[in-house]
Amino acid sequence: MELINSEEISKYLSQLNGWFYIDKSIEKEFTLKSFADALAFVVKVGLEAEKIEHHPDMLMHSWNKVRIILSTHSAGGVTENDFKLAQTIDEIRK
Repeated sequence: MELINSEEISKYLSQLNGWFYIDKSIEKEFTLKSFADALAFVVKVGLEAEKIEHHPDMLMHSWNKVRIILSTHSAGGVTENDFKLAQTIDEIRK
């Protein structure tokens, strides 16, 4: 998978809501209604990520917050796969 350039990253980010490019990755923080909702969200994201073999870094913190960081470690930065997974994550959160 090839890295995408900053122009393409900006284009993809404009199609998403609340994702940011930071240090060779894209990330977003989600605030959920409860601890149980946050935990369920992490599990749902994990299952979808496993299906496509593209695994995000996920941090569940506070009692209801989840930060997700996406990058393609083998490529050393952001690829189209990261944006595809970001779209899937946003769909899960709807």
